[in-house]
Amino acid sequence: MSKPFQFKQFSVHQDQCAMKIGTDGVLLGAWSSIDKRPFAILDIGSGTGLIALMLAQRSDADMIDAIEIDGDAYEQSVENFERSPWADRLYCYHAGLDEFVDELDEKYDLIISNPPFYSEEVPSGNEARDMARQNSSLPFEELLDGVSKLLEDEGVFSTIIPFKEEETFIKIASSFNLFPNRVTRVKGNPTADIKRSLLEFSFSKNHMNISELTIEKERHEYTDEYIELTKNFYLKM
Repeated sequence: MSKPFQFKQFSVHQDQCAMKIGTDGVLLGAWSSIDKRPFAILDIGSGTGLIALMLAQRSDADMIDAIEIDGDAYEQSVENFERSPWADRLYCYHAGLDEFVDELDEKYDLIISNPPFYSEEVPSGNEARDMARQNSSLPFEELLDGVSKLLEDEGVFSTIIPFKEEETFIKIASSFNLFPNRVTRVKGNPTADIKRSLLEFSFSKNHMNISELTIEKERHEYTDEYIELTKNFYLKM
C-alpha cells in the first residue's frame, strides 16, 4: 500500500484513485469562501475526498456530503473520511450527479466541485483516469444544472476549471441563473500563461471581484499569497 499524502490535520490515501492529489484540489479547498458559515456542504466528484476534508477542517459545517461515481474512488473517499478527525460530519454517496439530484430533497449552502475538464477526448488507456479527467463523464451543463437544483437560494457554488473554458462556463451558468461573484485566475509563475480559473457563483448578480494568483516565484519557491492560502494544510508551508 502506498504511503498516504500527509497534511497538517489529516492524511489522504490515494492508491485507488485515478486522479491523484493535485494543486487544483488544494487551491479550491483553500479558496472556497466559508464567510456565510455554511451548515451543509456538498462536494461533487470527490475523488480522494480531499476537498471535503479541507472544508471539514476549515468550517464548522454540520453536514459535509460528497458524491463519487467511480467505485474505487468512492471507497477511497469513505476510507479517508473515516480516518479523519471529522468522520461524524463527512458522508460519501456512491452515485452520479443526475441520480443524486433525483433522489435528494436536501439543499446545500455551499457546493464545490473540481470537475473533470479535459474536453478533448484523449484516451490514456486507463479508463478510470480518463473518466476522472474528461468532462464527457460530467459535462458542464449537467454539473451546473445539478448545482442549480441543489443550491440554497442564498448559497454559493465554487469550482476550478481551465482558464480557456472560463467564458463558456460563465455563459452556461447564467442560463441556470448562476452568476459569477468572484474569479481568481491562476498561473504557475510570473512569466507563465494563466492556466486555471477559480470561480464562485450565486443566484444573485453582484459585482464580479476579479483577482490573480501566482503559485511560484521560481521553481519550489512559493509566493507569499500562495503560502498564505495553503499554509493551514501543507506540512512544509
